[in-house]
Amino acid sequence: MNHTLQIDPGHFTLDQLQAIHSGVCQLSIHPQALPGIRAAAAIVQRAAAGSAAVYGVNTGFGKLANKRIPDASLDQLQLNLIRSHSVGVGEPLSPPVVRLMLALKAASLARGASGVREIVIDTLLAVHNAGLVPFVPSQGSVGASGDLAPLSHMTLALLGEGDMLVNGQQVSAAVALAEAGIAPLKLAAKEGLALINGTQTSTALALHGLLAFEPVLESALLIGALTVDAARGSDGPFDPRIHELRGQPGQIDVAQYYRALLQGSAIRASHAEGDDRVQDPYCLRCQPQVVGACLDQLRHAALVLVREANAVTDNPLIVGETLISGGNFHAEPVALAADAMAVAVAEVGAIAERRIAMLIDTSVSRLPPFLTADAGLNSGFMIAHVTAAALASENKSLAHPASVDSLPTSANQEDHVSMATFAARRLQPMIANVAHILGIELLASAQAIEFLRPLSSSPVLEAAHALLREQVAAMAQDRYMAPDIEHASELVRSGALARVLRRLPSLPLLWIPS
Repeated sequence: MNHTLQIDPGHFTLDQLQAIHSGVCQLSIHPQALPGIRAAAAIVQRAAAGSAAVYGVNTGFGKLANKRIPDASLDQLQLNLIRSHSVGVGEPLSPPVVRLMLALKAASLARGASGVREIVIDTLLAVHNAGLVPFVPSQGSVGASGDLAPLSHMTLALLGEGDMLVNGQQVSAAVALAEAGIAPLKLAAKEGLALINGTQTSTALALHGLLAFEPVLESALLIGALTVDAARGSDGPFDPRIHELRGQPGQIDVAQYYRALLQGSAIRASHAEGDDRVQDPYCLRCQPQVVGACLDQLRHAALVLVREANAVTDNPLIVGETLISGGNFHAEPVALAADAMAVAVAEVGAIAERRIAMLIDTSVSRLPPFLTADAGLNSGFMIAHVTAAALASENKSLAHPASVDSLPTSANQEDHVSMATFAARRLQPMIANVAHILGIELLASAQAIEFLRPLSSSPVLEAAHALLREQVAAMAQDRYMAPDIEHASELVRSGALARVLRRLPSLPLLWIPS
């Protein structure tokens, strides 16, 4: 971590969230937030000392809200809440997700509407800045009443009772805190509830998906353009006048990328006149319309998630001098955004699979069957396409909206839930599938270019071709292809291809600037 990001509560930008996700910064809270934090904590302390029933301060939780808790047990109430709600199962959440959870929770509490003491926020930031990662099982939240189970596991580690991941190893939180010189947190009235009530896990998972998909989407544009050239497709469908007539911003921007990517291609120049095909297949011609629509969905999701990252989502909340019960913990905005992202991710993979199918079909591509010079003896890309089809089909199932499902919980007190946590968590396997589909397409389009030599593609597409060839040679005859697919897919996932794309000047940002 090489610099300190001062959090101004309620004013996170997407760039700042990306820095936290990447683990390149330490965190602090802007001093101007301190008076509000202290004032809200004082209100909760007065409520705890008073005679009126206040939810989460001196009552039970959920269906047990009508149970009054004795004054002497108020701190124990908060500790019991964390212990009883730490019931997650499954693999632990990844460090980037947990870093975001710690930061988002700290920023939300620092808005001064939750009533926690400064020490709570300081402990969250101290754990983050020490590079400690609370051990948080990934399953167990329905995305309403807050992400109760995962946030409880995060909080349990702050108390020194759970576990931490240190250098990838699961260790006792008490030991990890002691070695980092951090005192275990001791909860006061309402603080346990404030820590676990909220959408920070769902939001962190959705941001993780958004940020992980950005280089994959950029790679999809580059690979899609390479396939256009490999199939000797036309750049006419990317004419800006076509897209201005429709007015969809993502479509306009994607068409601009394709024009820039294909500019200067000798392959395109060789068939610009006299091509006997009137129109290319949709998988080539309609890329701006399809991928551009996906881009618009992702940009909208980015706006929703940045808003949610800046939100206060626990309950009850301090408004003025009053504690008011509400429902900001319901993660429906995150669920719907994650569902939209899932459909967009699936569609980017679906049209890429169609481009692979087009390349291996000699009747459409006018290239050797299955992209091999001696078809019959060699199968070429026949079964690599089958793998792409399997992954695209899997993503169709995974893209089913999670937000339309709801199971009542807490004895029907919490009778409609968002399923946002799963909606966001399922993005990672979908993105991995698309990266593999694009890796296969990269191999196929690069192989197709070999059949068009000595003609060359555009400078930026030739740079992408050369980057692949540093690790994967052209396929003169059948060979063990799985390692080739992994090499190509890693170029997609890692952002190596995206960095080639970014050499193009004066192109629009894919995500909306924050």
